[in-house]
Amino acid sequence: MASAIDLTNVNFDTTTFPALKNDLYLRTARGEETERAPVWCMRQAGRYLPEFRAIRVENEFFKVCRAPALATEVTLQPLRRYAGLLDAAIIFSDILVIPQAMGLEVQMVPGKGPHFPEPLRTPDDLARLVDQGAGFSVDTELDYVYKALTNTRHALDGQVPLLGFVGAPWTLMAYMIEGGGSKTLALAKTWLFAHRSAAHELLARVADVAAQFLIGQVRAGAQALQVFESWAGELSPHDFAEFSLPYLALIAARVKAVFPDVPMTVFAKGAHYALEQLATDTLYDVISLDWTIDPRAARARVDAALARRADVVPRSVVLQGNLDPTVLFGDEQAIRERTKEMCQAFGSSRHIANLGHGMMPAHDPERLRVFLEVVHQSSADLRLVI
Repeated sequence: MASAIDLTNVNFDTTTFPALKNDLYLRTARGEETERAPVWCMRQAGRYLPEFRAIRVENEFFKVCRAPALATEVTLQPLRRYAGLLDAAIIFSDILVIPQAMGLEVQMVPGKGPHFPEPLRTPDDLARLVDQGAGFSVDTELDYVYKALTNTRHALDGQVPLLGFVGAPWTLMAYMIEGGGSKTLALAKTWLFAHRSAAHELLARVADVAAQFLIGQVRAGAQALQVFESWAGELSPHDFAEFSLPYLALIAARVKAVFPDVPMTVFAKGAHYALEQLATDTLYDVISLDWTIDPRAARARVDAALARRADVVPRSVVLQGNLDPTVLFGDEQAIRERTKEMCQAFGSSRHIANLGHGMMPAHDPERLRVFLEVVHQSSADLRLVI
């Protein structure tokens, strides 16, 4: 029960951490051959778990994010439930902590989702942001996330690697302007076409905060990072190339300049047209795919693009994904069949198994167990065939 959690029982020592026992995710993300595909799930800690809902009965969403002991507890819940089946943990937080740090109020409204009482409506509203003010510090504003990472890294006791994350600039800009979710993103897109200079200013400022934040997350204990460009697919290829890709590339370059060996993943949902550019024009080690692209085609396109640039950027890229999350509403047989098909489509190497997006509140937790078990077996079988 939530009331039994001791909020003072925390460990913020960053000088030493427990030795890692399961490094499968990290080895795969670095392009090494492995005995099977590692597996984890976006939103693996969340509302589909009854133990998470029990925490939320007594604690507002952002309180859970801001209390390191609570964030740690929620992060660990799926590791306990699916003991031995998950190969990574991802810190419980939210992409919207960056707009909060920059001075905007964000509320999490039950049944509705994120809500900004005073979003950015015109370029003049940029003056309300505090990130360029005297004394502003990313590390100070988001220290509670760092504390949650450090405490969770100790609590994991080396079971699996701990992932940190941020929302990407275009996605965060859209939330900051729309004031919440939107079917058309008309307000945010208006900035792209009517206030282009202001749009680039905001994107650059968000990218700067995001890069500093990710660097701080690694210092706090994160062992790998993911950047979520959740609304990439709302942009045309031309607009993605101008308003998303350069800032995704900037974030990776900034982080890699400080921590070159920390694996980084980019998830540009819906941006199939940009696979080649993400592979060759950025430094991400892993590209995460949603469920609407064939992994075989994605692998072929990425490898061909890298081969064309081998003299300039000799590197390989790992793919992550990509089961349709709604498959988990099916029966066990359907989940087993589709998961096995997914593993076969990705092949016997350079694959991190995941969903094509996050877990949903109505998912049955036991359906996720089926997915995890099949990934273990099917991906291992594929490697035995080779």
